[in-house]
Amino acid sequence: MLFAQLSYRESLRDIVACLRSQQRRLYHLGIRGKVSRSTLADANESRDWRIYSDFAQTLIQEARQLYRDQDLGLDLANTVYALDSTTIDLCMTLFPWAYFSPTQHALKLHTLLDLRGQIPTFIRITPARVHDVNMLDQLTPEAGAFYIMDRGYLNFERLYRWTLHGAFFVTRARKNFRFIRLISHPVDKSSGVQCDQTIALEWFYSAKGYPARLRRIRYWDAQRGRRLVFLTNNFALPTRVIAELYRRRWHVELFFKWIKQHLRIKAFYGTSENAVKTQVWIAVCSYLLVAIVRKRLNLRLNLYTILQILSVSLFEKVPINQAFSLDNSLANQNDLPKQLQLLDF
Repeated sequence: MLFAQLSYRESLRDIVACLRSQQRRLYHLGIRGKVSRSTLADANESRDWRIYSDFAQTLIQEARQLYRDQDLGLDLANTVYALDSTTIDLCMTLFPWAYFSPTQHALKLHTLLDLRGQIPTFIRITPARVHDVNMLDQLTPEAGAFYIMDRGYLNFERLYRWTLHGAFFVTRARKNFRFIRLISHPVDKSSGVQCDQTIALEWFYSAKGYPARLRRIRYWDAQRGRRLVFLTNNFALPTRVIAELYRRRWHVELFFKWIKQHLRIKAFYGTSENAVKTQVWIAVCSYLLVAIVRKRLNLRLNLYTILQILSVSLFEKVPINQAFSLDNSLANQNDLPKQLQLLDF
């Protein structure tokens, strides 16, 4: 299944045909028997997806260790996470268990992304009808870390738990947000920051859920021509850094776009819930393995280029450093007297 992710196989029949063509090399990989489609289908149906989830957790720990010193460009030593979700549409006929609405069946992939290395540290696969804010109940806040999220996660009672644990959050306010301004701090409006205020919540249930003070920052995004209002429980960072932190929330959107474009999580090899979750977790493992290889070998190639090279060299018996070398020195040699010319000009 990992071979299928790295080589862009489209079906179980496709996987089997390609693996059988490399039968001699499969022996050295520990695959002694004949690869059959029924075997893969039975494994997708009966082998618990949690096996691959647990393996992904091991890879996550290793990847985070490798990327822990990566610079965010913000002069910030804290860990920064971006939290969001993406919807994976499914065929209504083949996946009746993934009901979302009368016209759509789908799953949600909830992800907490460590922005140092773009490593997913928390992943949950749920029915699409599960609201994003429910993921706040499953996360354990990390003291001193920043959590960047959009308005879908704005629940003051849940966010107050972040404050009690010593974690920081940066999110956006809704349009009907009501508050009481307590302090207005001076700002440099030439930087795009229009106001920096210390506020308290006005509505009864909101104030009861979050009894502490909040920081409200209004920022004008000149690039997109729109006004953004941020809410955070951090009062120490400069306003410009808060705005830049929220801008980096876009990395989790890029992560979703990358895995949907370059890995197999939109078309599935099985129709059961176990098969779908198995394939998603194996795709996550594939992403993590590529990220680990990139860091261990100190490659300057991006993840896309590494994945493309792997797709055509999985069974090549060459040193791995040489496989990722883009040196064309052999192609530049002209002293090949026995090489015939294809075209004679």
